Amino acid sequence: MTTSTSAQTDRVLAKVTRRLMPFLALLYFVNYLDRVNIGLAGPNGMNRELGLTATAFGFASGIFFLGYLTLEVPSNLALHRFGARRWLARIMLTWGLVATAMAFVPNLAALVTMRFVLGMAEAGFFPGIILYLTYWFPAAQRVKAVALFVAAVPLSTAIGSAVSGLLITQGDRVFGLSGWRFMLLVEGVPAILLAFATWFYLIDRPEQAGWLTENERRWLAAQMDLERRDIEAQSHWPLRKALSHPRVLALSTVYFAIVYGLYALGFFLPTIIAEFGKQFGTRLSVTQAGLVTAIPYVVAAVAMVMWARHGDRTGERTWHIALPMIVGGMAIPSALYLGNPYAAMVAVTICAVGVFAALPAFWALPSTFLTGAASAGGIALINSLGNVAGFAAPYITGALRDVTGSQRGGLWAVGACMIAGALVALRLGPARHR
Repeated sequence: MTTSTSAQTDRVLAKVTRRLMPFLALLYFVNYLDRVNIGLAGPNGMNRELGLTATAFGFASGIFFLGYLTLEVPSNLALHRFGARRWLARIMLTWGLVATAMAFVPNLAALVTMRFVLGMAEAGFFPGIILYLTYWFPAAQRVKAVALFVAAVPLSTAIGSAVSGLLITQGDRVFGLSGWRFMLLVEGVPAILLAFATWFYLIDRPEQAGWLTENERRWLAAQMDLERRDIEAQSHWPLRKALSHPRVLALSTVYFAIVYGLYALGFFLPTIIAEFGKQFGTRLSVTQAGLVTAIPYVVAAVAMVMWARHGDRTGERTWHIALPMIVGGMAIPSALYLGNPYAAMVAVTICAVGVFAALPAFWALPSTFLTGAASAGGIALINSLGNVAGFAAPYITGALRDVTGSQRGGLWAVGACMIAGALVALRLGPARHR
């Protein structure tokens, strides 16, 4: 009987994975690329054309997350009410329109305004997908599912860096636009197209999935309902409690530390690589720099999926979050103290692995004690408060670069933040996560 149930679980979830995960990963690939492609635009013409200092660039990069913060919880509650298919399509259409308009900003004020509006347009996308996965994957298999989804981030950076570099170099003066403007214009269009695809492709709940047999639909819906009722029986959390409980706020602190490392790398790694010429005498073209930027993220994508599989197999969560954060936090400050660019890239790669390996195990935690509207609101709150680091990381990194004349101070701040977040995760402990 156990063997039969296990076989059915594997068969049904394999179908769900094949149907949903490639499409969801594609959506996040485009989403993340539109969010961070300013990092490659900055050192390749935008900073010079708009007259941006490192502090101004960091502020413009990070203001996105303050816009994101304003609508994150309401957006996820709307997704819970109206369904993922409709609401995700709406989010993608609005972010795609704003992302394409970014190509025409004339000055710093317009850039900051559009980045803020872009954050408002994208609000609810990531926590909406995390919530959506709780409708389809039982907790025991959810870390691997989250890893397959989040793998779009390192792949987006890896592939996107190379593609963005080509668009900047080959698109210069196309339509009379600078290369960086052409890149922003082209990379905003896929979100608009995918909004219509989302409307027709996604299914809100297992019981509506025509690509499962009737028995498979009933079985999966029953499994997810049983899991939901089990969580509610152990600890029923109303929405108000989920938006104010210390456990949720502590998880927000841990996520802040992970996001701090994520976006410090995302926005400033192209700048760090560009400075290899000054530090090591290395000369790279825009396309070569994009390919070098991709290396840490390719390695991180593979390591993240392997680490997530190990986490699901063992059922352990706390150390699967804290250990990669500690290793990554120790590696990143050393990157600019090493004697050659190869050693520096190894340190950056270790940091990228640490950041991404912690993400899937982290997002398995909220759904272990939150359901329904509390899950929608709690996940959105954790994501929105954690993403304040998306503002803090580029702004603080840029400010320290202007004050000290070096990237070292900013990278020390990244390492300290990640290690502090790991200590908070360990302080929470496995018992409280359960």
